[in-house]
Amino acid sequence: MLRADNVHKIYKDGKRELHVLKGVSLELRKDEVIAVVGPSGAGKSTLLHILGGIDKPSSGKVFLDNSDFYSLDDVKRAGFRNQKIGFVFQFYHLLPDFTALENVMLPGMIRGEGCWTKAGALKNRSEILLENMGLGKRMRHRPSELSGGEQQRVAIARALINNPKVLLCDEPTGNLDSEMGLEILNILFNLNKKNKTAIVIVTHDKEIAKRAHKIIEMKDGRMSWD
Repeated sequence: MLRADNVHKIYKDGKRELHVLKGVSLELRKDEVIAVVGPSGAGKSTLLHILGGIDKPSSGKVFLDNSDFYSLDDVKRAGFRNQKIGFVFQFYHLLPDFTALENVMLPGMIRGEGCWTKAGALKNRSEILLENMGLGKRMRHRPSELSGGEQQRVAIARALINNPKVLLCDEPTGNLDSEMGLEILNILFNLNKKNKTAIVIVTHDKEIAKRAHKIIEMKDGRMSWD
């Protein structure tokens, strides 16, 4: 479903080149959870951003549903990403002036569901997602009024609003204590089992990685499978 073929990423700073990814290839199948582990600077987040269409590879290709992601122009790729990929980050990235409900609705509005004929269905779907996350009484609170765990649950609901095929998670528990981190992990793995959502999780924690179907070890821009 999601495949990277011989992906390289080189950042240039004047005459200096930083080769962050060095020929990475992987395949994420439907219903699968892959964990990407390794030390800081190994290229984990860069790989995730390229898989999600946020950052272009210097060479190599990425396919989603057999479509060459980076053969699309920027506008088409953004639309493709909005419809098929959800992102969960360590620092939530919620809009501070929007309520939890409005944050969850936003990707649907970008998709074109903000018009009056569709907004009601989008709002209803967003409320159901937040209810399922245990936030039924918190959905009209702004991020500053929510705990870290609550904000991350809002971020997960936002990532799911367009029913993505793939969920890409960059250290989703890195900003939480162990108890709340476990709760967030349980939510993610339950989504995989219940909704058949394919997930890639970048993490420093090998205990988290053990719950995945496959583990990728990243080191110096290269990878090995466990």
